[in-house]
Amino acid sequence: MIELAGIIILGILAQWVAWKLKIPAILPLILIGLLVGPIASTYINADGSKWIEPVWNGTKGLFPGDGLFYFVSLAISIILFEGGLTLKRSEIKNVGPVITKLITLGSVVTFFSSGVLAHFLFNLSWDISFLFAGLIIVTGPTVITPILRNIPLKKDVSTVLKWEGILIDPIGALVAVLVFEFISVEGDSGFTRTALIEFGKIVLFGTTFGFTFAHALAFAINKNFIPHYLLNVVSLSTVLLVFVESEVFAHESGLLAVVVMGMVLGNGKLDNIKELLYFKESLSVLLISILFILLAANINMEDLMLLYTWKTLALFGTVVFVIRPLSVFLCTIGSTLKFNEKLFISWVGPRGIVAAGIASLFGSKLLKQGVEGAQYITPLVFMIVLGTVLLNATTARPFSKLIGVFLKRSEGILIVGASLFPRLIGRYLEDNGRHVVLIDSNQTNIQLAQEDGLEAMNTDIYSDILEDNIELNDVGFLMALTGSSDINKYAINKFSAHFGESGAYRLITVGEINNIENNPEEGLFSIKNDYISLTEVSRKYPKIHEIELKDKAHYNELIEITNNDEDIIPLLVKDKRGVLEIISSHNKAIDKIEKGYQLVYLGKPFSNNKPKRGM
Repeated sequence: MIELAGIIILGILAQWVAWKLKIPAILPLILIGLLVGPIASTYINADGSKWIEPVWNGTKGLFPGDGLFYFVSLAISIILFEGGLTLKRSEIKNVGPVITKLITLGSVVTFFSSGVLAHFLFNLSWDISFLFAGLIIVTGPTVITPILRNIPLKKDVSTVLKWEGILIDPIGALVAVLVFEFISVEGDSGFTRTALIEFGKIVLFGTTFGFTFAHALAFAINKNFIPHYLLNVVSLSTVLLVFVESEVFAHESGLLAVVVMGMVLGNGKLDNIKELLYFKESLSVLLISILFILLAANINMEDLMLLYTWKTLALFGTVVFVIRPLSVFLCTIGSTLKFNEKLFISWVGPRGIVAAGIASLFGSKLLKQGVEGAQYITPLVFMIVLGTVLLNATTARPFSKLIGVFLKRSEGILIVGASLFPRLIGRYLEDNGRHVVLIDSNQTNIQLAQEDGLEAMNTDIYSDILEDNIELNDVGFLMALTGSSDINKYAINKFSAHFGESGAYRLITVGEINNIENNPEEGLFSIKNDYISLTEVSRKYPKIHEIELKDKAHYNELIEITNNDEDIIPLLVKDKRGVLEIISSHNKAIDKIEKGYQLVYLGKPFSNNKPKRGM
């Protein structure tokens, strides 16, 4: 009882330390696991016993027999399902081919290069060498996500790393299980046929179970067949059912099934997706905290001593500084990614829970079978996991600044509200090269925005989840455009520091219309327009126009026309290079106007007003 409670307490403590120090939680978790496991047993306890003993002598400990590995497998399935829920098809329109190559060609390069390296460095058999190589193919989403949260990056770069980390997990597990099956049949006789059959079964049952159960669960939720208070636990039990059933039909197909299930649900029309995400995220944090401590504590001191050689450094350095960059640069040939962006993706490749969990499982099984060299599997994989996490957690931010991928000025725009007017201005900004994200709690508004090709999130402005979303890392402008003045003011107060470093704006309220004394600095557009007037004009004239300016006087003349015409609302000024500047409600922000600049406005065209300067 004390051990179980201690694991949870230490795990959550490690999560808090990671949050405070802005590092991936896996780092303090593994260190705590090693401390209460092999290190404590050797240097502190006189009898050599561990403070936490997951498995001892096969039949004793917290998880005797295969209990630990069953728990690890089920926990990983929940973690990967939560990751699949966050994958949106709209994110990969620019980098889809790169992600595809990374999880296919990149996996092949890593597999064969690492296998050959391990064979010649440690004199391991080819079987064990390639099992190790299959396990380190994966990059962990549980590690990458905390790193990306703390670095403002271009959206395409963070998307590549996030998608690769989630999708490559089942691929790495698939490769590892095929190698494991090869070792188990003791030779290559009939292995090709066995491998092909296993591969086909994994893909068939994994995708079929994931796709089918995702649609069944979505149907049950949307038709209210599940009461609200049972929604999360029913979803959890369904994930476990899919994983177990898929495993029954094809061993190691469960990970693929839960990732597919998560992706289908995340990209479908699910009314309660927000609640599902919140619950699964909290559960994943708890499971990750428990898992890493357990797996690290399960390592023995003699296993760690196997790494006490120069060969370990050579293996680690080659995997990280040669094989990973080679894989990334091959897979990004012909892409829109710049050299420094490819270099950063090459640098960030930490391994996570899937590598550690499956290594512990297969390493122990092969040791029981008496396979020569099996004792190297778990410690070598843990060395790669801990080493890559430590390297990336401590250097990713300074390295991003050094090579110039760190966004000094975040140009992305977060729009609070997704009704008609926010969608119009969002579409215009997106068409002018800005990364725009709309958020709203109204699912209909979100759906309309997505149908218009905009990135939109159904989320609550009062939730803390926004600040942890890596898709908003490049956001530097905040525009609160809802019909609620309270929500607009709350958004400015809460998120200005996080998302509004380049500018935070909101619509003026009814009481601020034509009130110069109370006109706020963050007020948007003209002093005569609030949400109601903007919405009415948007319905009458649902189009944003541009008109070329001759000089500052011409600009002032047009602004005067808009002040006298309720059907024309000035929004932005675009300079000769296409840079946009927001017009404030107090009309003091635009200082420089030259010939060739353009006034961006909503409403009826200026040509209908016959301006004096003969445009």
